[in-house]
Parts: sequence; C-alpha cells; structure tokens
Amino acid sequence: MGFSKNFIWGTATAAYQIEGGWNEDGKGPNIWDDFVHQPGKVEDNCTGDVACDHYHRYKDDVKLMKQMGVNAYRFSISWSRIIPDGIGKVNQKGIDFYNNLIDELLKNDIIPYVTLYHWDLPSALYLKGGWLNPESADWFEYYAKVVAENFGDKIKNFITFNEPSVFLGCGYLIGEHPPCFKLGSKDLLLAGCNILRSHGRAVKILKENNPDCIVGITLATQPLIPVAKENEQEAYDSYFTCGLGYFIWTMSFWMDPIKFGKFPKQLLDEAGDLFPKISEEDMKLINQKIDFLGINIYEAKYAGNFTRAPGAAHTEVHWDIYPDALKWGVKLNQKRYELPIYITENGMSAHDWVSLDGKVHDPNRIDFLHRYIKGLRDAADEGCDIRGYFHWSLMDNFEWSKGYNPRFGLIYINYETQERILKDSAYWFKSVIESNGDNL
Repeated sequence: MGFSKNFIWGTATAAYQIEGGWNEDGKGPNIWDDFVHQPGKVEDNCTGDVACDHYHRYKDDVKLMKQMGVNAYRFSISWSRIIPDGIGKVNQKGIDFYNNLIDELLKNDIIPYVTLYHWDLPSALYLKGGWLNPESADWFEYYAKVVAENFGDKIKNFITFNEPSVFLGCGYLIGEHPPCFKLGSKDLLLAGCNILRSHGRAVKILKENNPDCIVGITLATQPLIPVAKENEQEAYDSYFTCGLGYFIWTMSFWMDPIKFGKFPKQLLDEAGDLFPKISEEDMKLINQKIDFLGINIYEAKYAGNFTRAPGAAHTEVHWDIYPDALKWGVKLNQKRYELPIYITENGMSAHDWVSLDGKVHDPNRIDFLHRYIKGLRDAADEGCDIRGYFHWSLMDNFEWSKGYNPRFGLIYINYETQERILKDSAYWFKSVIESNGDNL
C-alpha cells in the first residue's frame, strides 16, 4: 500500500531557532530573547540574536528547499514580530516579512504549514502572568485573529501549539527554559487548561475566517512499543494513563479534552480541588473539532518485560534510538483519537562537520531516517491515515538551551559565515520524496 499519492513531504523549523533579527523592524522581545541574554543560561552563552539569519536569507533557504524537492514547509510565526506587545498594535514590517516568505514558498510550489506558537511568548505578556493568567486565551485569540486576517487568504494549514507538554514542563515545572518556574500541580493544571482554552479560541477564529482551512495541534510524545503481540493492550493502556504526578507529559491530558470534551477521570479524581474550575462553555470551546493531530517523535519506550542493553544506540544529544517509534506512535494515537496524523517532527542530532572534500557526510542520520520512516510506512501499510512527514529540521539551528552544539538539519550551517551546505541526508531525503517512500 505505502504512502498515499498526496502524501506531504516537508521540513520544519521554529521562528526563534532560525530567524535572527531579534530586535529589527519593530519586533518586540520575547521570553527567549530575555532568557539567552542572561549569562550561563545557554551552553557557550549563545543567543538566537542572529541564529541562521533566516530573516534576511529566507529566499536562499526557499531555493534550497526547492532543490531538495520538499513539497511543504512547516514554520512558526514569531508572535512578538507581528504584535510587539502580544496584544494591541500590529507591526506591519513583521506582517510583510511573513507575507514575503509565504509568497516565496508558493512561487516555488511549497505548501506553507504555519505554527502559531512555538515557545516564544512576548515578554510583555510574560509580565502579565503568561499562561497562568486566564486572560491568556483572550491574548491568543487576538493573535490568531491577526494571523487569520493577514495570512488566511494564502495559508490553508495551521497548527495552534507546538509541544505544550514541553514548554510547560521545561518552563513551568523543571525550570530549565523560560520563564524558569518550578511550580506545583495546581498552577500547572491552571496553565495547561489556559493553553487548551487558547487552542480552542484559535481554532474557532481560524475556522470563522476560512471554513475550509485545516487546523490541528502538535504534541510531543514517546510512544510505548509492545515487545510482543500480547503486550499491545498493555502498551495502549499504559500510554494513555493520566494521573496527577505526570499529567503534563501524557497525550490524554491534552487530547482527551480536545477530542472527547472531557479530561481523564483518573486525573480528575486525583487532583480533586486542585483542578481549576472549567465552565461548560470552556469545555465546548476546547472540544472544537480539529482536522488532524500532529505528533513529534524522537524517542520511545518499551512495554513488557524488556530492558535496553547498556551501550544501546543513541544520538549526539543522547536520545535513544527506537526504529519502530513512528509506527507505534501513529497506531496508538489513531486507535484512540481516530484523526488523520502528520509526523510534524522527527530527526536526529549528529556530529556533523565539513569534510576535506567540502561536503557533509552524515550516514548515521540517513540510517536513522531510513529505519524510522520505514516504520512509518509499515503503519501506512496497516491502514493508518498518515497525511505527511516533516523532518526536523530544515537546517542546523539554535537548539534552545543547548545552543548551537546539536545539529539536526538536512542543511549544514556555518554560523560564522552563514554558508549553507546540503548534507548527504538532504540528497537521500530528496530520493525518498521522489519515490514517495517506495525506495525504503
């Protein structure tokens, strides 16, 4: 069976990680701008002030996408670039940048997929309480309205949030990312519910602007892989279990209210009075119909009596490798949520450098992608509705608190000169696209 003839092959990026131009043309600061300018917060004291300079080099980057043969590009909009204070006055130069990028993509027959929020909250809204403030849903609704009004005639595909479990978990629980909080369950539940309300508001606004647009949400996950047929139900049950101690990281905390209009019962029972009051109107809003589920998968875990051996394969950032991760991530989530699925991120960091021949040879990445995408094709062969695959990432970039050390890109970036070099994996990915995955 393989992938459908309309399967989407794309690459993905995030605004803060590639754009640079952090204080140009009226852009307001965001929480990552503030965070990186504090010494010791990021490895090597790096910042995203310039990053890949995509703000000035987007045309060259689109040319490289065209050369690679991708038919879609997933990117995020910097909220504070188009609305410097998060609410209020719109920055026309920021609007112009994204319109120019979108036009360049469309001119090259590359479909834009826009993520509204990829972690870069405007600083002015952080000072108002960020996601702990119930008004955050109003702010996000206004932002989505500006996006819809300015880009909705050109953009059909939208993602409301990227990985709320990660920006909430790392920013509000662990404290490693901005705003560097270490909060308890009551506040985390409040923030999570505000994010879900914001998601619902955005879906409503986008659909009102263009009823034909396609809207979903992207969640990060580590699927459970059954080690044998008899472990499949165990994997499913454990994967979707959601209790108070770990609710942030579960699929069911985020997706059950979106799809089913209710939170997991175990969580509600364990949280008791800690759970914020959610009105019936709020619940209906969160339960807005979405068109797809985006999932970001790098790692996984095993269900059943299985322990990984010492020295098992891992990537440059020490993430373990699970070739069946995409297969089971799709199968488990489609069984529960019955939605079309996009793999909105998947890839690996490797020890990449320019060889003596002037090329970047990354055979480990090619092998990694071959295994993972082959597993994804196995899920398609079993009848799963998979609409597309986006490689993370288009190019090496600012990898959050890790700075520029991890390299995830299909395109090598020399951060001193901003030279771009297509890695061997970029040419391999092109061949996969040309065969629609049949050569795997």
